[in-house]
Amino acid sequence: MTPAHASRKESRRLQHADLRQLFMDARTHNGWLNTPVPDEILREIYDIAKFGPTSMNTQPMRLLFLRAAAAKERLKPHLAPGNVDKTMAAPVTVIIGHDLTFYEHLPTQFPHNANAKGVFEGKLPLIEMTAFRNGTLQGAYLIIAARAIGLDCGPMSGFNNAGVDAEFFAGTQVKSNFLCNLGYGDHTKIFDRSPRLDFASVCASL
Repeated sequence: MTPAHASRKESRRLQHADLRQLFMDARTHNGWLNTPVPDEILREIYDIAKFGPTSMNTQPMRLLFLRAAAAKERLKPHLAPGNVDKTMAAPVTVIIGHDLTFYEHLPTQFPHNANAKGVFEGKLPLIEMTAFRNGTLQGAYLIIAARAIGLDCGPMSGFNNAGVDAEFFAGTQVKSNFLCNLGYGDHTKIFDRSPRLDFASVCASL
């Protein structure tokens, strides 16, 4: 590697403090400070996360940000008991869903393939698999984007998907995937970090 290539490689690398903020020090939060998250922050998070890759640029993720007490009350009956208090206390709870009609946007979102829409039309198993996989990826991008601009996140399952879909997405083809509380976390209310599997337990090279 030439010195110029080595310098370029180093210049692209995030600082260790940045990596700690995104991953090593970041935690799933269960308690929240009473600090609001304004709409412009939510827009900024999305405007960062939307650039994460999806297959054929499908972008199936759909987001519903719940901030108002009335909206949270609509969600409350569908939450597992252990998720109620932290969700009611969070400044924002986002429902991360995916749209099963994502392919309708492909003529503009994936113009490289004139038949991109036709790849999916009428093929429900392919539609569902593509929407769920890529919507989940986009939800992960959303978490990283939120952490990158200084928010804390509390992603969670533990809710009735069918109930949430009927309550919030009736009359649409959007299906809920997972929930994520957003705000500024109370660091006195996080659990001790659980162990992670090491490289040798998970990875192989061929």
